[in-house]
Amino acid sequence: FTFDISNHFKRNGAVRIIMKHEEISMYTKKALSEALKEALKTKPFKKITVSELIESCNINRKTFYYHFEDIYALLVWTFEQEAINVVKHFDLMVDSEEALTFIMDYVEENNYIINCVYDSMGQDELKRFFVKDFNDIILSLIEQAEECYGKKLNDGYKTFLSTFYVDATAGILIDWVKDRNRHNREVYIEYIKNTLQNSLKGIFEACDSDGYPK
Repeated sequence: FTFDISNHFKRNGAVRIIMKHEEISMYTKKALSEALKEALKTKPFKKITVSELIESCNINRKTFYYHFEDIYALLVWTFEQEAINVVKHFDLMVDSEEALTFIMDYVEENNYIINCVYDSMGQDELKRFFVKDFNDIILSLIEQAEECYGKKLNDGYKTFLSTFYVDATAGILIDWVKDRNRHNREVYIEYIKNTLQNSLKGIFEACDSDGYPK
């Protein structure tokens, strides 16, 4: 066995170049995300342009479209990075209250974003905006429940349950943000947590051996 030091440096040099590129790319995405959030403080989502975002970040149009298809994609990325990806790391069967508290904190701190998007796109479109990421979270919760109760749900029923819970949770969060006389957050968290956990318990206890509801 011989160690080729030239190849070693070539390989490690390539890794350093890749890492540097990834770091620059992430820095650019975060800068665009912050520019978007700042713009949302003063104008509707639909009136924000790529031109003003790239001017704020001192980058060119080509760089923006290298990272994002459009401003909507940038908004999705922002929510995913700041909230959704964090929630996915919670053990939702054990830490559901902590996960819900984090989501409510994020929604409250960034309510101007939710309100701005809501006013520009409407409630139905905003709910669709959350569907994919919330669906992944709820599916994860259902799969954890499958392990907990030692029973697999039928795929079609699992999809139905996920859609049901996602629509309900997204709608509740949006209504909570839009309500000027906002209800107590802790009460909402307790309601959502207990409804999810208790209904899942009942569902699994009632399902037959093939994972269908009786």
